[in-house]
Amino acid sequence: MTEGITATPLNSFDQIRGEWLDLLEQCPVNTFYLMPQWQEIWWEAFRDRREMAGFYLQRPEGVTAIASLARQGEELSFVGNTETFDYNDFMIRPGCEDDFFAALMGWLEREDFKALELPSLIENSPTLAYLPDLARQRGYSVEISEEDVTPGLDLPESWDDYLAGLSKKNRHELRRKLRRLESAEGWRWYCVQGAEEVAGRLEDFLALMRQSAPDKAAYMTGEREAFFRRITQRTAELDLLRLYFLEMDGQDVASSLCFDYNSARYLYNSGYNPDYAYYSVGLLLNALCLREAIEQGKTYFDFLRGPEPYKYHLGGLNRTIYHMVVTKP
Repeated sequence: MTEGITATPLNSFDQIRGEWLDLLEQCPVNTFYLMPQWQEIWWEAFRDRREMAGFYLQRPEGVTAIASLARQGEELSFVGNTETFDYNDFMIRPGCEDDFFAALMGWLEREDFKALELPSLIENSPTLAYLPDLARQRGYSVEISEEDVTPGLDLPESWDDYLAGLSKKNRHELRRKLRRLESAEGWRWYCVQGAEEVAGRLEDFLALMRQSAPDKAAYMTGEREAFFRRITQRTAELDLLRLYFLEMDGQDVASSLCFDYNSARYLYNSGYNPDYAYYSVGLLLNALCLREAIEQGKTYFDFLRGPEPYKYHLGGLNRTIYHMVVTKP
Protein backbone atom coordinates (compact mmCIF):
# COMPACT_ATOMS: atom_id res chain seq x y z
CA MET A 1 0.00 0.00 0.00
CA THR A 2 1.21 3.51 -0.82
CA GLU A 3 3.21 5.23 1.92
CA GLY A 4 1.15 7.66 3.99
CA ILE A 5 -2.10 5.70 3.69
CA THR A 6 -3.58 4.13 6.83
CA ALA A 7 -6.41 1.58 7.16
CA THR A 8 -8.70 2.06 10.16
CA PRO A 9 -11.52 -0.26 11.34
CA LEU A 10 -15.00 1.18 10.77
CA ASN A 11 -16.86 0.73 14.05
CA SER A 12 -19.83 3.10 13.70
CA PHE A 13 -21.62 5.25 11.15
CA ASP A 14 -20.83 8.40 13.16
CA GLN A 15 -17.09 7.74 13.17
CA ILE A 16 -16.36 9.63 9.94
CA ARG A 17 -19.83 10.88 8.94
CA GLY A 18 -18.65 14.19 7.49
CA GLU A 19 -15.75 12.64 5.58
CA TRP A 20 -18.08 9.85 4.38
CA LEU A 21 -20.49 12.30 2.80
CA ASP A 22 -17.65 14.30 1.24
CA LEU A 23 -16.15 11.13 -0.25
CA LEU A 24 -19.50 9.92 -1.58
CA GLU A 25 -19.88 13.07 -3.67
CA GLN A 26 -16.68 12.14 -5.52
CA CYS A 27 -17.49 8.47 -6.15
CA PRO A 28 -18.66 7.11 -9.53
CA VAL A 29 -21.24 5.04 -7.62
CA ASN A 30 -23.03 7.78 -5.67
CA THR A 31 -26.52 6.88 -4.47
CA PHE A 32 -28.55 7.59 -1.36
CA TYR A 33 -28.22 3.91 -0.37
CA LEU A 34 -24.56 4.58 0.41
CA MET A 35 -25.24 7.53 2.69
CA PRO A 36 -24.31 6.83 6.33
CA GLN A 37 -27.83 7.87 7.39
CA TRP A 38 -29.43 5.17 5.21
CA GLN A 39 -26.96 2.51 6.28
CA GLU A 40 -27.31 3.37 9.96
CA ILE A 41 -31.11 3.03 9.90
CA TRP A 42 -30.82 -0.24 7.99
CA TRP A 43 -28.32 -1.52 10.57
CA GLU A 44 -30.62 -0.68 13.45
CA ALA A 45 -33.51 -2.48 11.74
CA PHE A 46 -31.84 -5.59 10.31
CA ARG A 47 -28.46 -6.15 11.96
CA ASP A 48 -29.69 -9.32 13.73
CA ARG A 49 -26.50 -11.30 14.56
CA ARG A 50 -24.25 -9.25 12.28
CA GLU A 51 -21.31 -7.19 13.45
CA MET A 52 -19.58 -4.32 11.67
CA ALA A 53 -16.43 -5.52 9.91
CA GLY A 54 -15.38 -2.77 7.53
CA PHE A 55 -12.57 -0.25 7.33
CA TYR A 56 -11.61 3.03 5.69
CA LEU A 57 -8.44 4.36 4.10
CA GLN A 58 -7.06 7.76 4.93
CA ARG A 59 -4.33 9.90 3.45
CA PRO A 60 -3.06 13.09 5.09
CA GLU A 61 -5.51 15.04 2.89
CA GLY A 62 -8.54 12.96 3.95
CA VAL A 63 -10.51 9.72 3.59
CA THR A 64 -10.01 8.07 0.20
CA ALA A 65 -12.10 4.88 0.47
CA ILE A 66 -14.69 3.21 2.68
CA ALA A 67 -15.57 -0.48 2.88
CA SER A 68 -18.89 -0.65 4.74
CA LEU A 69 -19.01 -4.37 5.54
CA ALA A 70 -20.73 -6.72 7.96
CA ARG A 71 -19.89 -10.15 9.30
CA GLN A 72 -22.37 -12.92 10.04
CA GLY A 73 -20.71 -16.18 10.96
CA GLU A 74 -18.20 -17.07 8.25
CA GLU A 75 -19.73 -14.72 5.67
CA LEU A 76 -18.79 -11.12 4.95
CA SER A 77 -21.03 -8.79 2.95
CA PHE A 78 -21.93 -5.18 2.31
CA VAL A 79 -24.09 -3.50 4.92
CA GLY A 80 -27.57 -3.79 3.41
CA ASN A 81 -29.55 -6.40 1.48
CA THR A 82 -31.27 -6.71 -1.89
CA GLU A 83 -34.73 -6.16 -0.38
CA THR A 84 -33.87 -2.63 0.77
CA PHE A 85 -30.86 -1.63 -1.39
CA ASP A 86 -31.08 -1.36 -5.17
CA TYR A 87 -27.39 -0.39 -5.43
CA ASN A 88 -24.43 -1.12 -3.19
CA ASP A 89 -20.65 -0.85 -3.44
CA PHE A 90 -17.40 0.24 -1.89
CA MET A 91 -16.82 4.00 -1.90
CA ILE A 92 -13.52 4.92 -3.56
CA ARG A 93 -12.16 8.28 -4.62
CA PRO A 94 -11.25 8.14 -8.36
CA GLY A 95 -7.54 7.46 -8.73
CA CYS A 96 -7.34 5.54 -5.44
CA GLU A 97 -8.62 2.19 -6.73
CA ASP A 98 -5.25 0.41 -6.73
CA ASP A 99 -4.57 1.39 -3.12
CA PHE A 100 -8.01 0.40 -1.96
CA PHE A 101 -8.23 -3.02 -3.59
CA ALA A 102 -4.68 -3.87 -2.46
CA ALA A 103 -5.74 -2.94 1.07
CA LEU A 104 -8.93 -4.98 0.71
CA MET A 105 -6.98 -8.09 -0.32
CA GLY A 106 -4.58 -7.63 2.59
CA TRP A 107 -7.52 -7.27 4.95
CA LEU A 108 -9.18 -10.41 3.55
CA GLU A 109 -5.97 -12.37 4.10
CA ARG A 110 -6.21 -11.58 7.80
CA GLU A 111 -9.92 -12.30 8.15
CA ASP A 112 -11.39 -15.68 9.09
CA PHE A 113 -14.18 -16.07 6.53
CA LYS A 114 -15.41 -18.36 3.77
CA ALA A 115 -17.21 -16.00 1.38
CA LEU A 116 -17.46 -12.29 0.64
CA GLU A 117 -20.90 -11.46 -0.83
CA LEU A 118 -21.08 -8.27 -2.90
CA PRO A 119 -24.61 -7.77 -4.30
CA SER A 120 -26.17 -4.98 -6.35
CA LEU A 121 -23.09 -3.75 -8.22
CA ILE A 122 -23.90 -1.37 -11.08
CA GLU A 123 -22.38 -1.93 -14.52
CA ASN A 124 -19.70 0.75 -14.16
CA SER A 125 -18.66 -0.30 -10.66
CA PRO A 126 -14.89 -0.12 -10.01
CA THR A 127 -15.35 -3.30 -7.96
CA LEU A 128 -16.29 -5.22 -11.11
CA ALA A 129 -13.29 -3.76 -12.95
CA TYR A 130 -10.59 -4.27 -10.30
CA LEU A 131 -11.45 -6.99 -7.82
CA PRO A 132 -12.00 -10.19 -9.87
CA ASP A 133 -8.53 -10.38 -11.46
CA LEU A 134 -6.78 -9.31 -8.27
CA ALA A 135 -8.63 -11.90 -6.18
CA ARG A 136 -8.05 -14.71 -8.66
CA GLN A 137 -4.32 -13.92 -8.80
CA ARG A 138 -4.22 -14.59 -5.07
CA GLY A 139 -6.02 -17.91 -5.34
CA TYR A 140 -9.57 -16.85 -4.52
CA SER A 141 -12.49 -18.04 -6.63
CA VAL A 142 -14.77 -15.31 -7.99
CA GLU A 143 -18.28 -15.79 -9.34
CA ILE A 144 -20.21 -12.97 -11.00
CA SER A 145 -23.86 -13.28 -11.98
CA GLU A 146 -26.56 -10.95 -13.24
CA GLU A 147 -28.74 -10.07 -10.27
CA ASP A 148 -31.45 -7.84 -11.74
CA VAL A 149 -32.07 -4.80 -13.90
CA THR A 150 -32.70 -1.18 -12.93
CA PRO A 151 -34.43 0.55 -15.87
CA GLY A 152 -33.99 4.30 -16.24
CA LEU A 153 -33.42 7.04 -18.78
CA ASP A 154 -31.37 10.16 -19.37
CA LEU A 155 -33.74 13.11 -19.25
CA PRO A 156 -33.88 15.56 -22.16
CA GLU A 157 -34.42 19.28 -21.81
CA SER A 158 -38.16 19.27 -22.48
CA TRP A 159 -41.28 17.10 -22.22
CA ASP A 160 -41.73 17.31 -26.00
CA ASP A 161 -38.21 15.95 -26.49
CA TYR A 162 -39.02 13.15 -24.05
CA LEU A 163 -42.18 12.21 -25.94
CA ALA A 164 -40.29 12.29 -29.23
CA GLY A 165 -37.80 9.80 -27.80
CA LEU A 166 -40.46 7.20 -26.98
CA SER A 167 -41.41 4.50 -29.44
CA LYS A 168 -44.37 5.40 -31.64
CA LYS A 169 -46.61 2.95 -29.79
CA ASN A 170 -45.62 4.12 -26.30
CA ARG A 171 -45.89 7.79 -27.28
CA HIS A 172 -49.38 7.25 -28.69
CA GLU A 173 -50.52 5.29 -25.63
CA LEU A 174 -49.17 7.84 -23.15
CA ARG A 175 -50.79 10.75 -24.96
CA ARG A 176 -54.10 8.87 -25.19
CA LYS A 177 -54.09 8.04 -21.49
CA LEU A 178 -53.20 11.59 -20.52
CA ARG A 179 -56.07 12.96 -22.64
CA ARG A 180 -58.48 10.54 -20.96
CA LEU A 181 -57.33 11.61 -17.50
CA GLU A 182 -57.47 15.29 -18.42
CA SER A 183 -61.05 14.86 -19.64
CA ALA A 184 -62.14 13.69 -16.18
CA GLU A 185 -63.51 16.33 -13.84
CA GLY A 186 -61.95 17.28 -10.54
CA TRP A 187 -58.64 15.44 -10.76
CA ARG A 188 -55.36 16.83 -9.49
CA TRP A 189 -51.92 15.69 -8.46
CA TYR A 190 -49.74 17.15 -5.75
CA CYS A 191 -46.53 16.63 -3.78
CA VAL A 192 -46.02 16.24 -0.03
CA GLN A 193 -42.59 16.86 1.47
CA GLY A 194 -41.10 17.78 4.81
CA ALA A 195 -40.87 15.38 7.74
CA GLU A 196 -44.11 16.35 9.49
CA GLU A 197 -46.19 16.42 6.31
CA VAL A 198 -44.81 13.08 5.05
CA ALA A 199 -45.42 11.41 8.41
CA GLY A 200 -49.03 12.57 8.27
CA ARG A 201 -49.61 10.98 4.86
CA LEU A 202 -47.56 7.80 5.08
CA GLU A 203 -50.56 5.64 6.04
CA ASP A 204 -52.33 6.76 2.84
CA PHE A 205 -49.32 5.77 0.77
CA LEU A 206 -49.00 2.37 2.46
CA ALA A 207 -52.70 1.66 1.95
CA LEU A 208 -52.46 2.37 -1.80
CA MET A 209 -49.25 0.36 -2.07
CA ARG A 210 -50.79 -2.69 -0.41
CA GLN A 211 -53.99 -2.30 -2.42
CA SER A 212 -52.27 -2.22 -5.80
CA ALA A 213 -50.67 -5.70 -5.85
CA PRO A 214 -50.52 -8.83 -3.65
CA ASP A 215 -46.72 -8.96 -3.87
CA LYS A 216 -46.45 -5.40 -2.55
CA ALA A 217 -48.72 -6.24 0.36
CA ALA A 218 -46.63 -9.34 1.11
CA TYR A 219 -43.39 -7.36 0.89
CA MET A 220 -44.38 -4.94 3.64
CA THR A 221 -43.80 -7.18 6.64
CA GLY A 222 -43.77 -5.68 10.11
CA GLU A 223 -39.98 -5.52 10.13
CA ARG A 224 -39.78 -3.86 6.73
CA GLU A 225 -42.56 -1.44 7.59
CA ALA A 226 -40.68 -0.30 10.69
CA PHE A 227 -37.59 0.31 8.55
CA PHE A 228 -39.71 2.05 5.89
CA ARG A 229 -41.22 4.43 8.43
CA ARG A 230 -37.84 5.37 9.85
CA ILE A 231 -36.13 5.80 6.50
CA THR A 232 -38.92 7.95 5.05
CA GLN A 233 -38.81 10.16 8.13
CA ARG A 234 -35.03 10.59 7.94
CA THR A 235 -34.91 11.25 4.19
CA ALA A 236 -37.76 13.73 4.53
CA GLU A 237 -35.72 15.54 7.19
CA LEU A 238 -32.83 15.63 4.70
CA ASP A 239 -35.18 17.05 2.01
CA LEU A 240 -34.61 14.07 -0.30
CA LEU A 241 -38.10 12.57 -0.24
CA ARG A 242 -41.00 13.55 -2.50
CA LEU A 243 -44.38 11.88 -1.88
CA TYR A 244 -46.87 12.33 -4.73
CA PHE A 245 -50.62 11.72 -4.85
CA LEU A 246 -53.12 11.66 -7.69
CA GLU A 247 -56.65 12.56 -6.61
CA MET A 248 -59.94 11.78 -8.38
CA ASP A 249 -63.52 12.06 -7.10
CA GLY A 250 -62.21 13.65 -3.93
CA GLN A 251 -60.00 10.71 -2.95
CA ASP A 252 -56.38 9.71 -3.48
CA VAL A 253 -56.22 6.98 -6.11
CA ALA A 254 -52.45 6.68 -6.71
CA SER A 255 -49.25 7.53 -4.89
CA SER A 256 -45.56 7.53 -5.83
CA LEU A 257 -42.64 7.89 -3.44
CA CYS A 258 -39.50 9.36 -5.01
CA PHE A 259 -36.08 10.45 -3.87
CA ASP A 260 -34.30 13.42 -5.45
CA TYR A 261 -30.57 12.88 -5.10
CA ASN A 262 -27.50 13.96 -7.03
CA SER A 263 -29.41 15.48 -10.01
CA ALA A 264 -31.55 12.35 -10.45
CA ARG A 265 -35.06 11.31 -9.42
CA TYR A 266 -35.48 7.77 -8.12
CA LEU A 267 -38.91 6.13 -8.15
CA TYR A 268 -38.65 4.09 -4.94
CA ASN A 269 -42.18 2.67 -4.71
CA SER A 270 -45.75 3.35 -5.73
CA GLY A 271 -49.32 2.14 -5.39
CA TYR A 272 -52.80 2.77 -6.75
CA ASN A 273 -56.48 1.93 -6.31
CA PRO A 274 -57.39 -0.84 -8.81
CA ASP A 275 -60.92 0.58 -9.06
CA TYR A 276 -59.36 3.40 -11.11
CA ALA A 277 -57.31 1.19 -13.42
CA TYR A 278 -59.37 2.43 -16.38
CA TYR A 279 -57.57 5.77 -16.03
CA SER A 280 -54.13 4.14 -15.69
CA VAL A 281 -53.65 6.26 -12.58
CA GLY A 282 -50.49 4.48 -11.40
CA LEU A 283 -48.63 4.80 -14.68
CA LEU A 284 -49.79 8.37 -15.24
CA LEU A 285 -48.73 9.58 -11.81
CA ASN A 286 -45.27 8.17 -12.49
CA ALA A 287 -45.29 9.94 -15.86
CA LEU A 288 -46.21 13.22 -14.14
CA CYS A 289 -43.34 12.72 -11.67
CA LEU A 290 -41.04 12.19 -14.65
CA ARG A 291 -42.34 15.31 -16.41
CA GLU A 292 -41.75 17.39 -13.29
CA ALA A 293 -38.20 16.00 -13.04
CA ILE A 294 -37.55 17.26 -16.59
CA GLU A 295 -39.02 20.66 -15.75
CA GLN A 296 -36.80 20.88 -12.65
CA GLY A 297 -33.66 20.15 -14.64
CA LYS A 298 -32.99 16.63 -13.37
CA THR A 299 -30.66 14.64 -15.62
CA TYR A 300 -31.76 11.05 -14.95
CA PHE A 301 -34.92 9.20 -13.94
CA ASP A 302 -34.28 5.87 -12.24
CA PHE A 303 -37.11 3.33 -11.96
CA LEU A 304 -34.87 1.18 -9.73
CA ARG A 305 -34.91 -2.59 -9.36
CA GLY A 306 -37.20 -4.82 -11.40
CA PRO A 307 -38.41 -5.28 -15.01
CA GLU A 308 -42.05 -4.18 -14.56
CA PRO A 309 -43.64 -3.35 -17.95
CA TYR A 310 -44.70 0.21 -17.06
CA LYS A 311 -41.04 1.22 -16.75
CA TYR A 312 -40.44 0.38 -20.40
CA HIS A 313 -43.73 1.99 -21.48
CA LEU A 314 -42.31 5.21 -20.01
CA GLY A 315 -39.01 4.83 -21.87
CA GLY A 316 -36.85 3.03 -19.35
CA LEU A 317 -33.71 1.31 -20.65
CA ASN A 318 -32.13 -1.53 -18.72
CA ARG A 319 -28.99 -1.25 -16.66
CA THR A 320 -27.80 -4.53 -15.20
CA ILE A 321 -26.78 -4.96 -11.59
CA TYR A 322 -24.43 -7.79 -10.69
CA HIS A 323 -23.79 -10.09 -7.74
CA MET A 324 -20.20 -11.04 -6.94
CA VAL A 325 -19.06 -13.78 -4.55
CA VAL A 326 -15.39 -14.03 -3.56
CA THR A 327 -14.59 -17.37 -1.92
CA LYS A 328 -11.47 -18.06 0.12
CA PRO A 329 -9.34 -21.01 -1.06
